[in-house]
Amino acid sequence: MIRRVSARAAFLTAIALLAACAQPTPPLVGAWRSKIQFESGAFASIQDLEFMYVFNAGGTMTESSNYDAAPPVPPAYGVWRETGKNAYTAKYEYYATQPSEAEQFQKGAGWLPAGHGVLTETITLADDGQSYTATLKFELFDAKGNPAEGGGTARVQGVRIGF
Repeated sequence: MIRRVSARAAFLTAIALLAACAQPTPPLVGAWRSKIQFESGAFASIQDLEFMYVFNAGGTMTESSNYDAAPPVPPAYGVWRETGKNAYTAKYEYYATQPSEAEQFQKGAGWLPAGHGVLTETITLADDGQSYTATLKFELFDAKGNPAEGGGTARVQGVRIGF
């Protein structure tokens, strides 16, 4: 009888500890698709820019756009944090590329590093957790890390990807 009570007490204690340690998943966690409209900068003329994001529970994120192939760039990687009720900030970066010299490009030299971009997004999640609006600040840096022209600001409208 003592063993049974001890095992039961240990089990209930473990459950209580797990429940106390468990933190609710922030509502931003998951996959999203957004439409971006730049109001200034090099991308202001683009009318069909879209991003896809994954916000992970640990505070990291990945972003990719429908223009990642023009010129070819890898996805952006970054971090996000909750800043208030239904309010978040995300900061993510990507590497920029440029074609090698024409003759070298034809021989297969391909695309070379050209710097990087930094995007900072201020997100307001809708109460139902299925959409959001945001403002975005875009900064460009050359291959030496110096600020470069072409950055700007944008408006963002995102929707959750789901079944």
